[in-house]
Amino acid sequence: VQLQASGGGLVQAGGSLRFSCAASGRTFSTYCLGWFRQAPGKEREFVAAVGWGGGRTSYSDSVKGRFTISRDNAKNTVYLQMNSLKPEDTAVYLCAAVEYMGVVVTADRYDYWGQGTLVTVSS
Repeated sequence: VQLQASGGGLVQAGGSLRFSCAASGRTFSTYCLGWFRQAPGKEREFVAAVGWGGGRTSYSDSVKGRFTISRDNAKNTVYLQMNSLKPEDTAVYLCAAVEYMGVVVTADRYDYWGQGTLVTVSS
């Protein structure tokens, strides 16, 4: 499975961005898909994950209510809509996949990773 993320950039605090992560190489309808982020000098942090059917989701407390994860299995794509962005959301964001029908929140359980995409939120 290859994952290709897009949608990063520079945005002012309070603004919005939408990430996409497209998968190729295998149909990922039975995969859990997640987003993680890593800020400079910090460890990789869980952001959000969505189960295979799209009905089960999990969010970190820091993004709950502001970010929304969704998936389109027909397009092999997972999305992360980020609203009300804060400077502390500045990080490299990565999408990940693991063949599991539930929701996974720990990075070391994911088997496939996309390249990072940088988000910078200015105050």
